[in-house]
Amino acid sequence: MNILITGSPGSGKTTVLTKIKDYIEFKGYSIGGVFCPEMREGRRRVGFNIIDIMSKKRGILAHVDGEGPRVGRYKVNLEDLEGIGISAVEEAIKQADYIMIDEIAPMELYSQRFCEAVHAAFNTKKTVLAVIHKKSKHPFVVEIKNRADVKIFEVSRENNSYIHEEILKFLEI
Repeated sequence: MNILITGSPGSGKTTVLTKIKDYIEFKGYSIGGVFCPEMREGRRRVGFNIIDIMSKKRGILAHVDGEGPRVGRYKVNLEDLEGIGISAVEEAIKQADYIMIDEIAPMELYSQRFCEAVHAAFNTKKTVLAVIHKKSKHPFVVEIKNRADVKIFEVSRENNSYIHEEILKFLEI
């Protein structure tokens, strides 16, 4: 079974995924895939990194001062998305016990090749835990959400302190 974590911006989706990652690693399992934490200058969010969980290689997914397709005030760095993101997912498919993808949203959807890697991950027998854009009507997002092997958990400000425990219980880890 695969897990999708969704919720409004700022609800704590990536924090929930991080707590799950930490617990799974504590239990001795390997995790691969990508994390995309915020980049901040003071109190201002200026972009997002992209980090390969297994190799720790990091790049810039999007930045206000970057170049590439625009999503809101950010410009997507397709070179790092494809160079780091795709290889991270492909290596997770080969080597990891669990695959994590933070996140499947408008920035990542600019790369058809990244979507193909994500699709390949979902088609393995490994559990994929992914953060997914809540309101997206993009055909790829809709397809992932509607898979029979997917359970969706919605993070809110009310449940973000404990929903990771519900997800871990569901996975029986």
